Amino acid sequence: MYESLKILDDIRLNFSANSLFVLNLTLAFIMFGVALELKLDRFKHVVISPKPTILGVLSQFVILPIITLMLVFVLNPAPSVALGMILVAACPGGNISNFMTAHAKGNTELSVSLTAIADFSALFMTPFNFAFWGGIYAKIYSASSNMIIPIEIDVLEMFKTMIILLGIPLTLGMLFAKYFPKATAKILKPIKIFSIIIFFGYIVAALANNFEYFIKYVHLIFAIVLIHNALALTTGFSIARIFKLRKNDVRTITIETGIQNSGLALVLIFNPNLFNGLGGMAFIAALWGIWHIIAGLGISTFWSYRPINLSSI
Repeated sequence: MYESLKILDDIRLNFSANSLFVLNLTLAFIMFGVALELKLDRFKHVVISPKPTILGVLSQFVILPIITLMLVFVLNPAPSVALGMILVAACPGGNISNFMTAHAKGNTELSVSLTAIADFSALFMTPFNFAFWGGIYAKIYSASSNMIIPIEIDVLEMFKTMIILLGIPLTLGMLFAKYFPKATAKILKPIKIFSIIIFFGYIVAALANNFEYFIKYVHLIFAIVLIHNALALTTGFSIARIFKLRKNDVRTITIETGIQNSGLALVLIFNPNLFNGLGGMAFIAALWGIWHIIAGLGISTFWSYRPINLSSI
């Protein structure tokens, strides 16, 4: 697997400055739409029932990166693929996790609370997690292979990018929802639908100029993404079950842990000051963006047909 994917370490995907600008605007628009539902009173769930919230945050920002690093050493993919996996695991939850939770008859209030906490925490936690776990991988890889990974992890640049891509759109979205509630109610559903459409659109755009490589190696990358995503979903489910949360909370934390904002990962990967379109990282993030929606809709649809007794665990 390592040798067949190693070519991806040398591929830099073609993405012009104008295309990158559109990509950034797309993600900012998506996060603005997410923020329209992040009202401050949603955080009351954290105070009233802190245990599920704390476990949800730990599952996503602590346990998943650790599990991902372990998976990286088990699979031993090419370095760019490994770093792509670590970056995806370091990102906050995906923008459609709230919809999937509602569809799965999970705890929507908990889902929205976790989304809010994850998105704002990601300003710091995503750069920290990637630098920390990516740094551990780089040191162990270099020591075991006598090869240096030619990627510098610029935490400050990543933090600046996160402020622009997450901090500003989230703040503007929450302010818009507060001061223009009627307009927000009208545009909320269309923005959600449009966000999914343009999300798929920029994944296609990201792959279009290097589609031959994607077709050639997608079977190997897909196996990695499938295993990684299944492990993420299992992690959320296991943590919630171990600590005996109610079934609707179990469903919520499972989805929140398994649905990652791979769109954010893509934007970071295409940033010329960070990873400049590194092939293995980009392919992992792009395929994650497609697969986690399929897997998430699959599991949420399955759960939608299974009633919940909220008094049970």
